[in-house]
Amino acid sequence: MGVNALIHKILGEIGVNPERFNLKWASAAEAPRFVQLITEFTEKVKELGPLGQSEGVDPEEMKTRIDKAIKLVNSKKLRMTFGTTTKALRKDEDRSPAHIAEVIDSKLSKAISAGL
Repeated sequence: MGVNALIHKILGEIGVNPERFNLKWASAAEAPRFVQLITEFTEKVKELGPLGQSEGVDPEEMKTRIDKAIKLVNSKKLRMTFGTTTKALRKDEDRSPAHIAEVIDSKLSKAISAGL
């Protein structure tokens, strides 16, 4: 719970279109759904074009930003804060994507900004 919101937040912070990440669940028994999800995501990424180019960022700068994001998601501070936040979200009755994104934003913005 909250991984989508966290990744979208980090991608937005480093200047990558958050639509380049999509996490959906499909069971092994849902082959048609899996094919549909992959097809839609592939079409979306093709539409967005090469990473960096469509965001207006040169390749070296994009590599630097991605390296910072990787370092951030590997940081103990962010992972601990995210864990605490998801525990609180599990107790929450509102599990809408908008609410989860709002909570992730409010609880993790400071840690994300500091890490980037």
